[in-house]
Amino acid sequence: MGKLISLLPYSLRLAWLNLLRNGRRSALSILIITIAVFALTSAGGFGLYTYDSLKESTARDTGHLTLSQPGYFESDEEMPLSNGLSDTSELIRTMMKYDEVRGVQPRIDFTGLISNGVKSTIFMGTGVNDREFDMKGPFLDMRSGKTLTDITSSRYDVMEPEIMLGVDLARNLNVSVGDWVTLLATTSEGALNAFDFKVHGTYSTGVPELDKRQLYIHIDSAQELLLSEKVSTLSVFLFDTEKTVELHQRLDQELETMPLDYDVEITPWQERAFFYNKVKDLYDLIFGVMGFVMGLVVFVALFNTMTMSVTERTREIGTLSALGSYPNEIIHSFLREAGLLAVIGVVLGAVITALTTILLLVVDVQMPPPPGRTDGYPLNIYFSFELVAYAGVGVVCICLLAAYLSAKKGVKKPITEALIYV
Repeated sequence: MGKLISLLPYSLRLAWLNLLRNGRRSALSILIITIAVFALTSAGGFGLYTYDSLKESTARDTGHLTLSQPGYFESDEEMPLSNGLSDTSELIRTMMKYDEVRGVQPRIDFTGLISNGVKSTIFMGTGVNDREFDMKGPFLDMRSGKTLTDITSSRYDVMEPEIMLGVDLARNLNVSVGDWVTLLATTSEGALNAFDFKVHGTYSTGVPELDKRQLYIHIDSAQELLLSEKVSTLSVFLFDTEKTVELHQRLDQELETMPLDYDVEITPWQERAFFYNKVKDLYDLIFGVMGFVMGLVVFVALFNTMTMSVTERTREIGTLSALGSYPNEIIHSFLREAGLLAVIGVVLGAVITALTTILLLVVDVQMPPPPGRTDGYPLNIYFSFELVAYAGVGVVCICLLAAYLSAKKGVKKPITEALIYV
């Protein structure tokens, strides 16, 4: 330690020795700064993890970009698929030529009644193809059975069209994998149509209200049920969520040059991520208040420490002034001490945050389910150098301000009073 200190410039060595005059008080100040930095960086890291998880889960569910007719999400359709997209093969080819695009998935959204032969209930259906579930990745929670089979595969039995049910919907209907259910829906022409489907799997969205109503069937089966070749939307999935804005702008320009018989509107995932936006606004407010409180605690602690240090060294300040030291030089010496305290505290706080981040990757700590959901999630913290830098700069500035206010008051005392101060 002594060799390390000897490598510091003379002014910093002198600041370090001054801090050692009252090591217990200096250690307490460093501890307060360390706790504040750890609290800010760990809470901020948890916020970053939450934002990233919600962002990915939303984008994997709705698609990073959604192509639809203008106003599709603002108004209800008079008839199923009346506002749908027709002849989408050219649109899909246009989307797939971009290297950022992982896949383009057509979807059909519809509603109706589902029955087990005895009991009926309302459902919210989505017609998809089998690749839809590859796009969802780890954000699809299968509870039993399997996802829909590729309809072009030899494993698919045309005599047993498949359906996936939300876990609570399957429980309410008292059906399981292998059982049959009947879907009744209004066609695009206003008539009623009914098909039988075999339950191929059950899943959970984590939202109880959706699990009671939601189901998936093949998009071809949905078109046969609704008697239409249209699709509701095209969901564009990207390899990198950060490319959403850039690709959105490029696709807007591309669509303007395409000879389509209808208008197409592109909706980014952010405009459909209502839960994500509300959570982000709430967390931003919480972290803002928390940062203000932590900053206030650090300021009060450092102001108290530096005030006591200035008071104890009043005669020393008077002696330095008598020997010709300028007030600014004396103030700068206290600023160096405060800055050294802040830097040590910031480094220790960042190290503890990094160790906590690693520990949570090894130890499985589960958070309770958020409001409106049934499943908890693992507690993780992202270690962000940018977040550490912001917290560090903020804490250093607060410490320097506290030291400046304390030292400025001390150097204003007349030399004669300072020299006889007891």
